[in-house]
Amino acid sequence: MGLFSKIREGLRKTRESVIKGLRKLLNSFTKIDEDLFEQLEETMIMGDMGVETAEAICEELRKMVKERGITNPADIMDLIQEIITDMLGADQDLDLSTKPSVILVIGVNGAGKTTTIGKLCHQLKSEGKQVLVAAADTFRAAAIEQLQVWTERAGVDLVRHNEGSDPAAVVYDAIVAAKARGVDVVICDTAGRLHNKKNLMQELAKINRIIDREAEGCAKECLLVLDATTGQNAVNQARLFQEVAPITGIVLTKLDGTAKGGIVISIHNELHIPVKRIGVGEKIDDLQPFCAKNFIDALFERDTEQSGEEAADAADSSDE
Repeated sequence: MGLFSKIREGLRKTRESVIKGLRKLLNSFTKIDEDLFEQLEETMIMGDMGVETAEAICEELRKMVKERGITNPADIMDLIQEIITDMLGADQDLDLSTKPSVILVIGVNGAGKTTTIGKLCHQLKSEGKQVLVAAADTFRAAAIEQLQVWTERAGVDLVRHNEGSDPAAVVYDAIVAAKARGVDVVICDTAGRLHNKKNLMQELAKINRIIDREAEGCAKECLLVLDATTGQNAVNQARLFQEVAPITGIVLTKLDGTAKGGIVISIHNELHIPVKRIGVGEKIDDLQPFCAKNFIDALFERDTEQSGEEAADAADSSDE
């Protein structure tokens, strides 16, 4: 399955739930009025685009409809696509411009941090980069062992200490080893204890100080891993993590298992953080760079299969 096919299939539930719902709503109206805009906004909110983003889209729609003199409700779908494309903006990839570059991976437990690191290791190694992983989530039981399974699977080295040891010390050893071995990328796992923000803030600050001191001037990414199936809860998590870490990008996992793909739009619009990777499956190569054009094309693709009722209507019209 090709890259676009994976993204298209991954967004199938979102497309069938949200986009199909919007089209059905627009087709039920014969004129553009305030009732239409209110129902559009409600449909977008139900599709996990978020209240703020749904309001922003509908406000822009009102302006565009007035400016362009649009009277047919069916034409609004193209405007929605245009607005969302603008909200997503230009794609931003990982900055791995120095040797070593450092990727700090944060996120609550269960969001998919460990599997994301494993898949990222596989991806970077397949691009010819030498990768070293720091097992700096030293507090969660079995976290180090789980990470070791994934690094072995990806064929990259792991720096680990005993459970309960100082996370910053693990990162320190990993950076020292990376410089000695000529490693391209150091990926640092971290604990996901968002319920105790003070401890997490102190821990991340200490890790960042170690990185800045031992790898001065290096390219540094801070990736927040979010579970797409949690919808707007993931957006709220991102807001809280923004308070404790300088997030440079989002990794959105489990996009293939949810109808809540609309959160991609609210993340860009409300948090102004680029989505840099999306997970569209469980295989090791199913972590893909986020491409706004592919996302839009896959999300707004017109349904290729007619429902039984639509097919019957089409047959009736052809007989007349």
